[in-house]
Amino acid sequence: MMKKEALLLIPNVLKVFLENGQIKSFTFDGRTTVKDVMVTLQDRLSLRCIEHFALVLEYAGLEQNHKFLLLQDKQPLAYVVQRTHYQGMKCLFRISFFPKDPVELLRRDPAAFEYLYIQVESDWGYPDREAET
Repeated sequence: MMKKEALLLIPNVLKVFLENGQIKSFTFDGRTTVKDVMVTLQDRLSLRCIEHFALVLEYAGLEQNHKFLLLQDKQPLAYVVQRTHYQGMKCLFRISFFPKDPVELLRRDPAAFEYLYIQVESDWGYPDREAET
């Protein structure tokens, strides 16, 4: 039986996990970089304040503490996919640079603020709002 996170490796495809549980897949070639994925996600998610976001690799550390490795914009996706597959890491799209003023983020980019809200809720283990109704 496969775990929920265990997905088949498809050549030249990067799977990016979003905070709302969705998975976005990206095909790539030797020239595709992390920045290319970021720009595509910005468009697909209707985000304006992309400077707060990053792609990160997540892995379970000692005592089930999750650790994150921030990916650089210029890193090729081939490198990222190799690490995610062979080292058991997941690629996540996260707010990695917390806004100085979250209210200002809400005013400038409501979609980014909602993503931040879902991420914080998930990180702190709050129950699913839909499960309560």
